[in-house]
Amino acid sequence: MAEQEAMEQQGGGPKSDPPKPDEGIPPWMATFADMVTLLLCFFVLLLSFTNQDVTNFRKLMGSIQEALGVQYEDSSALSVPYADTSFKERASVRENRQIVELGVELKKAIRAKDLTHMAKVSSDKSGVMLRLSNQVVFDKGSVELTAEARQAMQMVIDAMNKTDFNLVIRGHTDGEAPESRQYGSNWALSAARAARCLRYILENSDIPATRMKAVGYGGSKPLLPSTSEENRRANRRVEFFFLPPGRSKW
Repeated sequence: MAEQEAMEQQGGGPKSDPPKPDEGIPPWMATFADMVTLLLCFFVLLLSFTNQDVTNFRKLMGSIQEALGVQYEDSSALSVPYADTSFKERASVRENRQIVELGVELKKAIRAKDLTHMAKVSSDKSGVMLRLSNQVVFDKGSVELTAEARQAMQMVIDAMNKTDFNLVIRGHTDGEAPESRQYGSNWALSAARAARCLRYILENSDIPATRMKAVGYGGSKPLLPSTSEENRRANRRVEFFFLPPGRSKW
């Protein structure tokens, strides 16, 4: 006791207990848990990427590989940096716009040349149709173009020069026996008239023959029943059908 009192008098005093640790996990463990959670989210995100369309993913990877100089023997499916459906939709929109623009231009040309009495224009998603009345384009039983028909041919030439459309020239008759001895059938007469229009375009322009063809339908595709002279006049016609390029069949 005397020794203890002496120590207290010297200022030592009794030793106190250490402070109690804080409750809960250690701080380093909280940081570690945050890191593990972030890694888990990262790998879940990577896994979600693997659920996309495999075909589109391969096409996208093909464009990257091509840019890096990686080549394959069969790279047709890997070298397309876009989806086929998206490209086809954009091409379809572009074609429709070109069809509408060509139809408008032909209608303006018809009014400017005062050919509304012999020419009609219609269009749909397949192309633009310019229809010329046959009694104005050709004399009866003849395959020689009239003066008015030559004006219409120039209108066709201008349209072909301004666009890259292909052209199908279609000859039609009324189904009655032809009066010309030179052409013994409606098929021969309609084909000869379509070919005469094509030859005129070739002789008076630089349009390549690969963009055009002539077809004779005879009386197989009438607009109206050939029951009257008025209907037969409507059925005797020449049609110029403009189709957008790239069509596999025209």
